[in-house]
Amino acid sequence: MIDNQLVDELIDIALREDIGDGDHTTLSCIPHDLQGRAQLLVKQDGILCGVEVAKKIYQKFDPEMRIEVLIADGTPIRKGDVAFTVSGKSISILQTERLVLNFLQRLSGVATQTQEYVQLLEGTKTRILDTRKTTPGMRLLEKYAVRMGGGLNHRIGLYDMILIKDNHIDYAGGVTAAITKTKEYLKKLNKDLEIVVEARTLDDIREILQFDNILRILIDNFTPEQTKEAICLIDGKCQTESSGGINKETIRAYAEAGVDFVSIGALTHQIRSLDLSLKAY
Repeated sequence: MIDNQLVDELIDIALREDIGDGDHTTLSCIPHDLQGRAQLLVKQDGILCGVEVAKKIYQKFDPEMRIEVLIADGTPIRKGDVAFTVSGKSISILQTERLVLNFLQRLSGVATQTQEYVQLLEGTKTRILDTRKTTPGMRLLEKYAVRMGGGLNHRIGLYDMILIKDNHIDYAGGVTAAITKTKEYLKKLNKDLEIVVEARTLDDIREILQFDNILRILIDNFTPEQTKEAICLIDGKCQTESSGGINKETIRAYAEAGVDFVSIGALTHQIRSLDLSLKAY
């Protein structure tokens, strides 16, 4: 699980957003010292993710709450499974119920969607990458969910990798200018960041290949047939990644073209939350 200050701050914001000046329904009708139990019921098949977040929420909100994890993050689940039980003050269980479910349902949806893409590539060398098309504030958790679904994380943000895309190239004055300026910048600041460069044409690829120490060429909006040609041109000189409108129907063709990675924005921005429920028992 990610132990990060941003995640803790997100949980704090979410608690304030939901509870405000108090859960008046719970406070008005549930005795403060009443003890209770609840269990997380699975109502839809998929990949579980968010249990570690639930543990953090419970610990932060009421350290006396106890959670017994029965199914860990990243595990396939089926309708009828019980993922965990939680016990403690009934008012604490009620006040955190929706927040716990919101995280669990969304993150499980991301993990499940990722696993569906991963399964489509079985038997190939191609791996699935996520993107920065994430819910603001939720990036670290959604990228965690991608890993739980069997995918890999691309860069986390703008700070941990150089990714020279089409707009950078156009503003900089071309592929060569963009890469040259980037390398000068990194040398000046003594920064060691990996460099990925987007290519829109085979000529772009030829230009990129004139430079050493390029980690990966992002082959953007090529057809599978064009991708095969690009892979032959690159000839193992650097990693290859396909992107641009690739979906479940077309992704296998890109993998069979020989690309190392396929980046899919839909892993995090076109998902359905998994159906889960927290019930007293």
